Amino acid sequence: MDNGRRMPTDLILIRHGETDWNRELRFQGHIDVPLNDTGHEQARRLGLALAHEPVRHIVCSDLLRTQQTAAPAAQQLGLPVRTTVTLREQSFGVGEGLRAEEIREKHPEAWDGWLRFEADRSLPGGESTRQFHARAIQALADIAAQYTEGPVLVVTHGGVLDMVWRTVHGLGLDGPRQSDIPNAGINRIRIDDPARPEALVIVGWAETAHLQGLGPQPSYDQRRHLKLG
Repeated sequence: MDNGRRMPTDLILIRHGETDWNRELRFQGHIDVPLNDTGHEQARRLGLALAHEPVRHIVCSDLLRTQQTAAPAAQQLGLPVRTTVTLREQSFGVGEGLRAEEIREKHPEAWDGWLRFEADRSLPGGESTRQFHARAIQALADIAAQYTEGPVLVVTHGGVLDMVWRTVHGLGLDGPRQSDIPNAGINRIRIDDPARPEALVIVGWAETAHLQGLGPQPSYDQRRHLKLG
């Protein structure tokens, strides 16, 4: 019986596969960096892992590393991929393309400010965490509103997943990242009402069984930056 209530939308969220800049711990942001060999293998395994999932749609960031990650799954599932700029990583402005040590050397004042990890601070030319959070959560809400028949495979970036984790756990937007977000890991969320995306639910997080044997991933721990001063 139809009671007028919509069904929840299940989203399978994927952080893109590894890039050389992940390995070098460079700030990628909006720069279009391709997957490296490990990243392509992660994407291949991801496609096989998702081959029998009841995915109905695929949406990904418009950056190359997410499109390359989505491609094997799209082939396995026989689905087209829609891209959107709204799923991009956070913009890091003058820090993009640089390692933490290089930002500290080239832009010391900006780096000191960024190390406070305050919601309304950003590197010059970049997005604050608050701006990024609003964009990322709205992007997921828009997907849930458009694709009422899920699940939807969403291939995006580590920062977007961090915003999801913070939202669900009520962590606020200040402070460094606290969640485990592996490249090409499988994360599952449910959005009951696109008008209230802040009420989303995590169903599964950081599934990596399909990546076993590939070796350790680069460790992106924002807290390590605090040691640089």
